[in-house]
Amino acid sequence: MDLSTLNLEQLEAVLHKDGPLLVFAGAGSGKTRVITYRIAHLIREHGVPPRHILAVTFTNKAADEMKERLNRLLDGREARGLWVGTFHAVCARILRESGRAIDIPPNFVVYDDSDQLEVVRRVLIELNIDEKQIGARAVRNAISRAKERLITPNAYRETASDYFERVVASVYERYETYLRAAHALDFDDLINKVIELLETQPHARERYQDQFRYILVDEYQDVNYAQYVLTRLLAEKHRNLCVVGDDDQSIYAFRGAEVELILRFEKDFPDAKVIKLERNYRSTQVILDAAFKVVSENRMRAPKRLWTERQQGAPITLTPARDEEEEARLIADYIYREVQRGRRRYGDFAVLYRTNAQSRAFEERFMRERIPYRLVGALRFYDRKEVKDVLAYLRLLANPDDSLSLLRIVNTPPRKIGQATLKQVQTYAAECGISLYRAMYDPLLLQQLPANTQNALLSFVALIEQLREYAETHTLTDTLKAVLHETGYLAWVEQRGDPEAIDRAGNVRELVNIAARFETREAEQEPDAAELSPLMRFLQYVSLVSDLDTLDERENQVVLMTLHAAKGLEFPVVFLAGLEQGLLPHARSEEPRQIEEERRLCYVGMTRAKDELHLTYALSRGAYEGRRTTLPSPFLRTLGDEPMPTLYQVLYGAATPSTPKPSAPKQAVARPAKPAPFLPGQRVRHPELGTGIVVKSAETVVTVMFPGGTGMRSFPLLNCPLEEA
Repeated sequence: MDLSTLNLEQLEAVLHKDGPLLVFAGAGSGKTRVITYRIAHLIREHGVPPRHILAVTFTNKAADEMKERLNRLLDGREARGLWVGTFHAVCARILRESGRAIDIPPNFVVYDDSDQLEVVRRVLIELNIDEKQIGARAVRNAISRAKERLITPNAYRETASDYFERVVASVYERYETYLRAAHALDFDDLINKVIELLETQPHARERYQDQFRYILVDEYQDVNYAQYVLTRLLAEKHRNLCVVGDDDQSIYAFRGAEVELILRFEKDFPDAKVIKLERNYRSTQVILDAAFKVVSENRMRAPKRLWTERQQGAPITLTPARDEEEEARLIADYIYREVQRGRRRYGDFAVLYRTNAQSRAFEERFMRERIPYRLVGALRFYDRKEVKDVLAYLRLLANPDDSLSLLRIVNTPPRKIGQATLKQVQTYAAECGISLYRAMYDPLLLQQLPANTQNALLSFVALIEQLREYAETHTLTDTLKAVLHETGYLAWVEQRGDPEAIDRAGNVRELVNIAARFETREAEQEPDAAELSPLMRFLQYVSLVSDLDTLDERENQVVLMTLHAAKGLEFPVVFLAGLEQGLLPHARSEEPRQIEEERRLCYVGMTRAKDELHLTYALSRGAYEGRRTTLPSPFLRTLGDEPMPTLYQVLYGAATPSTPKPSAPKQAVARPAKPAPFLPGQRVRHPELGTGIVVKSAETVVTVMFPGGTGMRSFPLLNCPLEEA
């Protein structure tokens, strides 16, 4: 392990042994390197047993990367026993080990976002509440926000102040009852139940505090209140807590993240050592300076500024477009040209935007130009109906009391178990306080049903029991294949005959491939301390995997993604699109606190770029109420008054002597013999129409877009009434 490769600040963080440590790690400053070297140093130089170290990440992908780096730094045997994983994965493992102390069985299932939404919808129906008036998604989000603040159903009910909150209180209570009956936990429960375990069970608290003597938390700026409390509980005995994060990249308030929590670390731990990693190894100084100008406007931030040795670099471009279609065309043209000239590959490019709806124009243009792309944040593989159906079968094998999974597949493929029968089963199960599965073979219920209905229910139960028995003695992959064969699900999907049948069947087969790869990977790792079955480990894996975990950066495709999804990634060339008032900052961000988060979001997008950063905005954009004129984002004003080159200039050679010539691509810019007096993107003022933006400048005419109802106007250059604004 060569410590000479670390800079002074990184080395200081690695060598710090005992006591609280706060590392402000700016974008691209090598924080993962610091964490992995720190862990390796604790093990090798200080003799800390790996089982006494806990490293928490925010994505499975980050956890896997950390494990790979540690394996390169240490011998495989040296790292055995080390806990590395997301908050949710770590907590799931703790609960499978010790959850019985608070009545949580080891075979609990984890309900993902869509499962939670389905439970909320069922409860709304039970309460005779029209979802058109009270949206299930809004109710689910309110419940999640309450759990993140450790607010129980009773506490929520006591403080409910309006109709919506009173509805949420009623749903929240039944929602919890539904989960308990199904032996299920949602994502928030994984954190909250571990907090409950530690707070109510002294033996468990003593065990895990002594086990995790050194705790490292990555992306600490993204923790919510519950994760903050959990971290404090685990670290309060030995106080060897190292948190690494960047308040300038705190962008998940909608998930409950509180930027104040990293900023108050020094108050929580007055003896904490604070180190700032300000050297950037990713971007050029041009990009870093522009990003700093944007984020430094925030008042709620720790003072710091990134620098790099990469002083030279292509200038940032700032391009107005007539509308979102032209914005997409300009970006597509630039990408196509760079690839055709052999200077870039498609995988070098990323288009980032504020809202998912903005992807439409880029998708259509890329398809038209045959530019390969990948849309990140679209329907997740594990959220596709056929995949969720098969996983529901597996969850039922692991936990027959999972009523949500049962209802999903009890008549899929059709088994002549209709809604009327299911309603009878549900009513009986509720009256007896048992799960739907147990009710289906209860003699008292069966004798109330017709013979053909009895046979249908008992046949289904027999099928599940047969597969459960099979799963106990066979591999995960063989069990999955048996499920597909014995239930007839794969044949049913293939025989449906609709155009999507081939894709659906392909997704089912891909799930088998994923299971096989999972088994291979599991065989190379140490067994889970909870001694879970391969089936349970696989179900836990797929329930906690995110869309970003499946992003293969080696694929040669342009990446389209939201700014929120882009954090933690980097690309040689980044297009930050839709820099308009109402998009970035978003129209729903009105309070200063919200505007600061939007500014951080812009900063995150800018610092994803390694070599080139291109900023674009549309002067008009389609909306629900029709086309509307837009204004550039106020964040752009912080970049200064110096004119910036545009994609027009780079692509079509419309540069002027007053505009710096982009260093990449060099041969793409040709200076005209006669410079135009106005440039696309330039702010100009008309004596009557006010301030506008130059859209196009030809030899004799300049075209300007004015806000409001004025719209686009053209003026002859001879005796032009415009002046620079």
